Amino acid sequence: MTLRAWGRMTGTAALVMCLATPPVWAERMMRFGNFEAHYSLVPTTLLKPVVASRYDIVRGRDRALLNVSVLEGGERAVRAHVTGVVRDLMGQVREITFREVVEGEAVYYLSEIRHDDQEVLRFSIALRTPDGRQHELAFQQKMYWEHG
Repeated sequence: MTLRAWGRMTGTAALVMCLATPPVWAERMMRFGNFEAHYSLVPTTLLKPVVASRYDIVRGRDRALLNVSVLEGGERAVRAHVTGVVRDLMGQVREITFREVVEGEAVYYLSEIRHDDQEVLRFSIALRTPDGRQHELAFQQKMYWEHG
């Protein structure tokens, strides 16, 4: 992501990216031609209560926030159609419901994911970019509860 694109990001998108710390909660990116899909998954407990309230995000040790954004040419945020499912290791499938957030020039898609402690989840996210093409983000992540 270029500095110019980073500078345009505001609100929760920037906050979530700042909270992401490698390797467990790092932001990731995949390229699809001229488009980049950036995504991160962070515990909701890392969000300040005022931010969580502003975006109607429930904070809890069993919840994570999935954030997806699409950039064209590595710089300009664009709208996309984003849907997905998450599977546990037993093969149970849950639909992921995203909500679009637009703040200035930033566009991102948020979803809360509930999980058990040390649960491995497999994500499959479908993106339809403005050029009408369908792409898939697929990743796996082990989820943890905060203890203490």
